[in-house]
Amino acid sequence: MIITTTPNVEGKKIVEYKGIVFGEVISGVNFVKDIAAGLTNFFGGRSRSYEGELIEARENALLEMESRAMSMGANAVVGVDVDYEVLGQGNDMLMVTVSGTAVVVE
Repeated sequence: MIITTTPNVEGKKIVEYKGIVFGEVISGVNFVKDIAAGLTNFFGGRSRSYEGELIEARENALLEMESRAMSMGANAVVGVDVDYEVLGQGNDMLMVTVSGTAVVVE
């Protein structure tokens, strides 16, 4: 499966548009990561715990979108957009959504 943010796949011709596909992941951040991130904020530097959570959520959303595209008979997704939102009363939930157009390329 080819997944790209561009509107086409270089060197390939889009022969069929299958439709818009999405992948969504909502992930909770636990208190251990909050403590580690708080220490990072205090002492400076990057928060590896939050970065890891973000990477995992994004990868899972992309996998979900890919699975949905495959079930539609697509072999590529073009025009992919990735969005991040913080949700929850205490901003303790991370939502990652990806969307694109499922296509068949040859």
